Amino acid sequence: MTETEPAVTPANGGGWLRDQVCEGLRDRIIDGRLRPGDRLVERDVAEEFGVSRVPVREAIRILIGEGFLHALSPRRIVVRELSWQDVENLFDLREALEVLAARRAAERRTETQLEELRALLEEARKVTPAGRPERVSHANAAFHHHIVELAGNDMLASALGSLEGRLRWLFQQIDDPGPLWEEHRTLYEAIAAGDADAAADCSLRHIRHYRDVALGLLFDGDAENGSPSRPAVP
Repeated sequence: MTETEPAVTPANGGGWLRDQVCEGLRDRIIDGRLRPGDRLVERDVAEEFGVSRVPVREAIRILIGEGFLHALSPRRIVVRELSWQDVENLFDLREALEVLAARRAAERRTETQLEELRALLEEARKVTPAGRPERVSHANAAFHHHIVELAGNDMLASALGSLEGRLRWLFQQIDDPGPLWEEHRTLYEAIAAGDADAAADCSLRHIRHYRDVALGLLFDGDAENGSPSRPAVP
């Protein structure tokens, strides 16, 4: 296929190729194989995935829309560097959605679901000392994902699902796994006790703590752009 040929349609395989490239590039960004500022060259990506440039171009367009890539010019695409405001925005959404998920999980959880959540918490405990960020990230993401399942709200799950990749990408860049597990344990205990208020409070404290950790680690504590003031957790 040449550059002047029409794009392959999803009906004959183009959509599948685009999705494969998109997923592959997204995974490389999230797990750190592609770092912020790294440049993507269509020709090189096409060669790596064994496809034409058309699905590569479509995948890049999707990842720009998702916030993983940035177009410095039509021919210069780089992995996006998270700004202070990007991190603030992500945590604002986490506060709005995950606190509600924790509250509903405490109200609606079943014993079987609690056993599954405890197993995920235990898995995170086991992998944390190994110091492998990708395994810790996957384990902790699974814990949060299961809390959303316990909440039993498909619309809430859909809203959080759209953020999952960007949140995993963010937390791959943060090395603070020990306190993270302890806060997850406290959150689990509140959900297991069926205490919706305590679960919501634990979730809010957890999210605000890691907002501060993320901003401190990613920007060396530099608040040059300002950090919007937030009310203290009562």
